[in-house]
Amino acid sequence: MVAIHIFEALPGDRAPVARRVALILTVALAVTCVLSLSHGASGVRLGAAVADWLGGAAMPAHDRLILWEIRLPRMLTGMLVGASLAVGGAVMQGLFRNPLADPGLVGVGAGAGLGAVTAIVLGGLAPAWIATALGWYMVPVAAFLGGWISTLVLYRVSTRRGRTSVATMLLAGIALGALSGAVTGVLVYVADDRQLRDLTFWGLGSLGGASWPKIAAAGPVMGLALLAAPFLARGLNGLALGEAAAHHIGLPVQRVKSVAILTVAAATGAAVAVSGGIGFIGIVVPHLLRLGTGPDHRYLLVNAGLLGAILLLLADLAARSVIAPAELPIGIVTAAIGAPVFLWILLRRRGLVDL
Repeated sequence: MVAIHIFEALPGDRAPVARRVALILTVALAVTCVLSLSHGASGVRLGAAVADWLGGAAMPAHDRLILWEIRLPRMLTGMLVGASLAVGGAVMQGLFRNPLADPGLVGVGAGAGLGAVTAIVLGGLAPAWIATALGWYMVPVAAFLGGWISTLVLYRVSTRRGRTSVATMLLAGIALGALSGAVTGVLVYVADDRQLRDLTFWGLGSLGGASWPKIAAAGPVMGLALLAAPFLARGLNGLALGEAAAHHIGLPVQRVKSVAILTVAAATGAAVAVSGGIGFIGIVVPHLLRLGTGPDHRYLLVNAGLLGAILLLLADLAARSVIAPAELPIGIVTAAIGAPVFLWILLRRRGLVDL
């Protein structure tokens, strides 16, 4: 019970600020969702469609198709992916006790990328019944399985006698990421021109392929991971004291680490499977929130999910608007915004901690 209550009333607690930020982010997310539904290359406006519906007029079939089958699934996918990447980053930073950690450290992204590349390049060699059963979902399914397999291998390597070493996990994650990159390089080398275009588009990330079936397949995985993450908050707060101290105050350290790893793998693997490679959300969002609202994971995880969803939806709006009616890969937008912010974080920490 000590582990449950030790963080309830810390000196200088920024909980009121964190709660206000959560309220502001909730309102901002609602506004961003309206913007996402209202803007697009087709010219269909949400306000006009809602006004016609309230006035009793039937919504034109074209408008209904654009709003219901294209923009709404895209918006929901963007929310889930952005929240999953940001919450995954927050959990990893708490687990490693390093504010510059992200899900890529455990090789989930590299494993998912290898799975997707394998499906794109070698999918034609799969048995006919697999190709028929999966169809267009072969790449997302392969990406998700690749992320999970890499996580299971990493967990097996870093766990000995029932205890998982975070340091070993970090080093093994780097090694698995490098190995996945090497195999991916070989597959890219043997790919033909059409496959190279597909690899480039998938690797840069996009929400353009969002659909209701994809949400039905990957949405529950991301949703369950997001719902499970807040239950890790007190455990991650305890791990901030160090594993030995956390164990002495009664925290089930091994269980917290195991659940955290599986939660990150589920959230990140499903996100990468439906959107491709999208960088910087997982590392920048949690760190920015720590600077403003403190490291308490009870609020950090929730606020990270909200801010991650907002930023990815805004990046998607920018990707659709810059060269409309065409669209940029969303990974380019997040990298263009996230890289300068990441450099600022590094420079700020160098001045404070003498890195």
